[in-house]
Amino acid sequence: MKIIPLSEGSFTVDATKIFVPFNQQDDIQNRSRGSLLVEIQPFVVITDFDIILLDTGLGFTQNGQLQLLNNLKQKGINPDQVTKVLMSHLHKDHARGLTYKNEHTNQYQATFPHATCYIQKKELDIALKEKSSSFNAEKLECLKTLSNVVFLNTTEGYVDDYIRYQVTAAHSPYHQVFWIHGSDKIIFYGGDDAPQYLQMKSKFTAKYDYNGKLAMQLRQQWWQKGQEEHWTFLFYHDIKTPMLVY
Repeated sequence: MKIIPLSEGSFTVDATKIFVPFNQQDDIQNRSRGSLLVEIQPFVVITDFDIILLDTGLGFTQNGQLQLLNNLKQKGINPDQVTKVLMSHLHKDHARGLTYKNEHTNQYQATFPHATCYIQKKELDIALKEKSSSFNAEKLECLKTLSNVVFLNTTEGYVDDYIRYQVTAAHSPYHQVFWIHGSDKIIFYGGDDAPQYLQMKSKFTAKYDYNGKLAMQLRQQWWQKGQEEHWTFLFYHDIKTPMLVY
């Protein structure tokens, strides 16, 4: 299996949930009080069966086109070649690239219409029901009727026998994580339950998590299990270490 990080850059984010681009030459001390410095980094995993996209980034545009699509093309991947999109959750920093507004119809539609998109149904229900700055409900509304969306209604299971998912209720109530099993490796994608390498190595609880204590416990379990079984970890928000191979 081949893994390709699709970095969208570094950002600062505070309680407003607004992601502000951060240049490495900027003074880190000048960012807003209480803000975090994070990377936004979807991943492509190429297997014997699929081209899989893990989460869809911030949905920024470059020269009139989604940055995510530009990043894929720069890596030699035609966006129409993507066969599966796996969504850990629907917070806007992970899901705004999932749909886009057609300038001719003024309607939102799937960014990857040829791919099957896997989403927890209750995660979408919350995103559309709650008035939360963490979600962009306008961009998510069309997911209810898109033909290429598969709603997962169980807390754990498999996609095509080799992709396992599990709902953790750690970072968000219906956040899910994925294991992609190949002949040569196991890839683990923890989304925002396991966003950075350093969090895996320390007992760290985050106020922004739905259940910070559970997230910490899960990270410790995954870290130990991953070392025993030689997982490849993917970190969506890590500036220095996008992935780690054991």
